[in-house]
Amino acid sequence: MKSYRQLQADERVQIATLRYQNFSLPRIAQILGRHRSTVWREVQRNRAPYDGGYRSTRAHERAVARRRRSRRNQHFGRAEMSRVETLLRRQWSPEQVAGYLRRGGEFSISHETIYRHVWGDLRRGGSLHVQMRAARKQRRKRYGRYDSRGRLAGKRHISERPAVVATRRELGHWEIDTVMGSTGACVVTLVERKTGCLLVGKMRARTTAELNRATFELMCRHPQKFHTITADNGTEFHDDRALEAVTGVPFYFATPHHSWERGTHENTNGLLRQYLPKGTSLASLTQSRCDTIAETLNTRPRKRHDYQTPKACFNVALQK
Repeated sequence: MKSYRQLQADERVQIATLRYQNFSLPRIAQILGRHRSTVWREVQRNRAPYDGGYRSTRAHERAVARRRRSRRNQHFGRAEMSRVETLLRRQWSPEQVAGYLRRGGEFSISHETIYRHVWGDLRRGGSLHVQMRAARKQRRKRYGRYDSRGRLAGKRHISERPAVVATRRELGHWEIDTVMGSTGACVVTLVERKTGCLLVGKMRARTTAELNRATFELMCRHPQKFHTITADNGTEFHDDRALEAVTGVPFYFATPHHSWERGTHENTNGLLRQYLPKGTSLASLTQSRCDTIAETLNTRPRKRHDYQTPKACFNVALQK
């Protein structure tokens, strides 16, 4: 079956010309190679309201304007947006709301439209944004902008990293990150990619000196099992060359805004937040407590290891 194709401006000129010559609508449709109902609808919808005449230029303008007002560009009414707000207040994400409404046959709305509605509500002093799990800051498109975050000359990009790292077959390739508290104190976390084994170190402040000190102390626990370290673009990692000079372990940096390049650490930090919730102070946190948290997570069975623990997998790999 042939797909439907909108009438074009030149076809409307032909319709107007043939009607002026008293051709019937079925005959016009035959000449155009269109179905007769297509021509009939065209004439009925786009003829002039004052005299019933069909003029090609005016007909085309009316058709284009109608498409602009079509459902693809619809401005939703109060009833639809009230329904959206009700679902948002259940703390559903815009994507969940859009999918639920579409699946239930209520109406079709994109999650981007819902996001725009939420930010508009925020500008008007509304509170919809507080219902969203990760919507405290309005998203912005980053392409075409200069990204000043984490700029440092001479950084090794993740694309330069040995290919074996991505396979997770070799022990000794780590990802590093920091987890902030509500004050200046924070922790540095190191996760081994093959086993998921975690090391946690207390930092008194989020500085390069503190980062290097805490990281060096953690690396000394397994000095022969560090081959590479992959970091994000935080400024606390900007003295990586000093740490490399002492340990001989090269640092690599992920692409900005590409969190999936460090997926192991993103997932692990999510687990860590169970013990170090956002918004809490880490000033009184001790290294002993950090070690206890790491031990708890390292002895938790993981599905990807067929329910063996990261600690067990790491110890087995150490013997090889």
